[in-house]
Amino acid sequence: MGASSFAASAQETRVGETGFVSPPATLDQVDWLVGQWTGDGIGGAPAMESWLPPRGTTMVGTFVQQTDEGAIRFTEHMYLLEEEGTLVLRLKHFNADLTGWEEKADMLTFRLVAIEPCAAYFHALTLRCADPDAPGEGLVAAVRMSNGGELLFQFAAMRQSEK
Repeated sequence: MGASSFAASAQETRVGETGFVSPPATLDQVDWLVGQWTGDGIGGAPAMESWLPPRGTTMVGTFVQQTDEGAIRFTEHMYLLEEEGTLVLRLKHFNADLTGWEEKADMLTFRLVAIEPCAAYFHALTLRCADPDAPGEGLVAAVRMSNGGELLFQFAAMRQSEK
C-alpha cells in the first residue's frame, strides 16, 4: 500500500490502514519544523513546542503543556528519525516531576502515513504548517486519541521577546 493509504475523515490526523507502507522521506522535507512555537494547549492553557535542527538522522523536539497558572503540567521528549528510507516519530511523556508515563524502555511510535510540502502525517499524529505559503509563521499539531477524538494545537512562531 502506498502513501495515500489512510482512513478518510474530516479530522486533522490520518490513520494508516492495516499493513500500510510508509512513503520515502527525509528530514530535509521537514526542515520547516525547526524553531520554537507557542499557543494554546489542552483546555486553553499555554503550550510550547520546540524543534532543533537535524543532527545526523535525528531531529529532537520537546513539547511543554502548562497549567492555567503557568506551571508545567507535563512534557514530551520527541525524536523524529530517518529510518529505513522514511521518517518515524518517537516520544515519551513526563509529569512535572520528571516521572515518565511510559515504562522505562517503552515509547510511543508514530509511523509516517504521508508527506507533503509543509506537512508530515504520521499514524494518528499530524505536524503541518498553518499556512504553506508562510512556513515559519505557524504550526499545527494534532494527535488522535484512543477514543477517536483529537487534540489540536495551533502554534505561532515564538518571537524573540517571548523567549
